[in-house]
Amino acid sequence: MAMASMERVILGSIAFAIFWILAVFPAVPFMPIGRTAGSLLGANLIVIFRVLTPDEAYAAIDLPILGLLFGTMVVSIYLERADMFKYLGKLLAWKSRGAKDLLCRICLVSAISSAFFTNDTSCVVLTEFVLKIARQQNLPPHPFLLALASSANIGSSATPIGNPQNLVIAILSKITFGRFLFGIFPAMFVGVIVNAVLLLCMYWNVLSVQKDVENAEAELVLDEEVVSHRFAPATMTHVVNSLHSQDQFSGNEIMKDPNRVFDSSRNFNASREAANDHGSLQMRDKNVSLKTVDESEDQNFTSCEEKQNFSEKWRRLLWKICVYLVTIGMLISLLMGLNMSWTAITAALALVVLDFKDARECLEKVSYSLLIFFCGMFITVDGFNRTGIPSAFWDFMEPYAKIDHAGGVAVLAVVILVLSNLASNVPTVLLLGVRVGASAGAISAASEKKAWLILAWVSTVAGNLSLLGSAANLIVCEQARRAQPLGYNLSFWTHLKFGVPSTIIVIAIGLTLIGD
Repeated sequence: MAMASMERVILGSIAFAIFWILAVFPAVPFMPIGRTAGSLLGANLIVIFRVLTPDEAYAAIDLPILGLLFGTMVVSIYLERADMFKYLGKLLAWKSRGAKDLLCRICLVSAISSAFFTNDTSCVVLTEFVLKIARQQNLPPHPFLLALASSANIGSSATPIGNPQNLVIAILSKITFGRFLFGIFPAMFVGVIVNAVLLLCMYWNVLSVQKDVENAEAELVLDEEVVSHRFAPATMTHVVNSLHSQDQFSGNEIMKDPNRVFDSSRNFNASREAANDHGSLQMRDKNVSLKTVDESEDQNFTSCEEKQNFSEKWRRLLWKICVYLVTIGMLISLLMGLNMSWTAITAALALVVLDFKDARECLEKVSYSLLIFFCGMFITVDGFNRTGIPSAFWDFMEPYAKIDHAGGVAVLAVVILVLSNLASNVPTVLLLGVRVGASAGAISAASEKKAWLILAWVSTVAGNLSLLGSAANLIVCEQARRAQPLGYNLSFWTHLKFGVPSTIIVIAIGLTLIGD
């Protein structure tokens, strides 16, 4: 692609720079409007500056990715209602040996699920759960959120359905699912292990410090029990009645005949005791009768309640089974190569119908602000690509990026890494795919296949470099921030501090393991 006019290059670069700054620093002092509004502002500037026409801007929005993201969000909401997170929590916590063991398990689960559910799906489903389990165990959330996002990106590289750019590569290169999997799986497997080791090394001290809150929680429960307990003071009616009866005797009678008073008092006490005994028997019989009636009513009520609970229990169990079956059906459909976007939307609508109630409550939980953010990002990135800057960059580097020697592979990896973080990985694949394949195909057919796999590996793992490197990173960041009351803001610098060394090391090791 030739360079655009100088005016379009400058204006397109300005719009992209504004989008990039607001996406990285959503609360920047001079314009604290947030990521979503920042992406819309960048897209609007692309149109206002006439880098793209309005029709071209609408065409730049990748509806399949938005559909896939929306569908997986809805499916994840119903999976949460079906207690999948609870079962997953038991799986991760089963015989867990502390924070380090938990981090390794998150890396493994995230990588495997991303290879078959896509990295976006895994992050949508697991982010809030990982945040909850970290909070419950009184652990800092950021190592686990980084483990989730980075492992999801690495794991998604192994299959054509792991992420959108792999799907594009599989279509353009016509590489079969099996050859794609076996070509990248060794690099993915080792990459996940290396990534986990780097996380442990970087956050070893943080993961070793775990406050002992069990005693504090026990004291809190005890205090709540004491405060919530209500004492019912006894009413001393026997003493009051005795004193009231004795008030009937006047002081004159006592003075006239003390013995009579004593005898009367003794007779009164005797009659009072007899009356009390009779009254006690009557009250006892009455209480027994009332107790029998109450027990009968309680038994009937308990029987009805048990039947109702039993019926509700089986109805909910059947519904949960349906949710899991629909999710498995969605996975099988994706493995069969059906359209990912419509498959996810179909699964979401199937769950809505099976729920058989107003879906507004579930649909309100969808992160529409994230969907809008992606719309603005697609327009802004496409406008930047139209300036010709990314294409000119590749034209300059292509002679040095031949994969028939190690230096050329390293140069190609650097080019893909830079462009994937500058212009996003999907546009990078669309821009470089055919050119990289053609360049390597001039050497040999095996080199062409290897070049496509290198493109898939580097463009995917490159997403770990920065917070803006992949959709999975943004999903983890936004989902964690929006989670209430456990919200956590994963900052750009926190991610970058880990992302740079992890990305470089994992990519370098993986390049040596990608098969021909």
